[in-house]
Amino acid sequence: MVNTIFDSKTNDDKEKNRKCSITTLSSHCSLQVLKGAKDEGFKTILICEEKRLKFYKRFKFIDDFIILNNFREIVHGRIQNEINQKNAILIPHGTLISSLNSEEIEKLNIPIFGNKWILRWESDRLLKQKLMEESLLNTPKPVKNKFEIKNLSIVKLNGAAGGKGYFLAWDKKSFESGASNLINQKMIKDEDELYIQEFIMGVPVYFQFFYSPITDNIELLGIDRRYESDIDGIGRIPSTTQLNAVIEPTYQVIGNFPLVLRESLLYEAYEMGERFVKVSKKMISPGMNGPFCLEGVYDRNGKFTTFEFSARIVAGTNLYVGGSPYSDLLYDEPMSMGKRIAKEIKLALQTDNLSKIVT
Repeated sequence: MVNTIFDSKTNDDKEKNRKCSITTLSSHCSLQVLKGAKDEGFKTILICEEKRLKFYKRFKFIDDFIILNNFREIVHGRIQNEINQKNAILIPHGTLISSLNSEEIEKLNIPIFGNKWILRWESDRLLKQKLMEESLLNTPKPVKNKFEIKNLSIVKLNGAAGGKGYFLAWDKKSFESGASNLINQKMIKDEDELYIQEFIMGVPVYFQFFYSPITDNIELLGIDRRYESDIDGIGRIPSTTQLNAVIEPTYQVIGNFPLVLRESLLYEAYEMGERFVKVSKKMISPGMNGPFCLEGVYDRNGKFTTFEFSARIVAGTNLYVGGSPYSDLLYDEPMSMGKRIAKEIKLALQTDNLSKIVT
């Protein structure tokens, strides 16, 4: 399908760009994705929920809109036909993963940037753990069930929930209390939907990587940490109040901070990214293409523990629409992750390698 839609005999690079559009869902990081696409000469299309249309119309770099009532409507054949008629490549992000399940994403009959098959491994906690371990990443110990909770643990939902619903547990009783709250909020149906993991104390760090299968090169374009509600707000409450009040903190992501790492730690960061890409090629063909994020914690000894990965662009890249200290080391122009994606698509069109970056 992809080769048919984007088959072009022209040698004119501008003409190839004109025939190809870039689209994404109106959420998460859509503004930087489409701004980067426009800067690189592509037509931009926003798949937009009607309730958000007024907001997004103020941005002049958005050329066209496909309007939905809700994001789940992208599974409809009519919407997919419209995307294909506009010769558009869909850039996936966290909202796509949270709106559709893995089967629905894999069945989408539209060109998707990157490897849509690896998104299943991001959403499934057991597959995620397997890929990280095979990549020789240091990871927290999984806790099989509530009866085996002996130390402080973090309990997570599956999928791209942005930290929503996460809670801490230190024994069976605290786990059951947290799970009961989620069931009452209708966030889960039963305890079996939860994943328990050893809690690692330290500084949260999120590495924003980009891998090009065309050049076989990996780039670190930015680093961030998240500001989470309301776990990060507890420090503003006096300790005496904390002890006497019933506080059940959550880990809902509200925003992101920029972070610059000690240079002596960068070498290891690149090695982790390279191992992850190498193993992904063997386990989930064609491997980890495009943007991805390794997410973890540095402890007091400077040891990094990877507790998550995201197999697509992450919202922390929104910090660097004008480039980051790390992209500045690689490029002589401001380079957002959205613009880097557009450059990769442009390179693929110029070299007839679109099949390497689109599934």
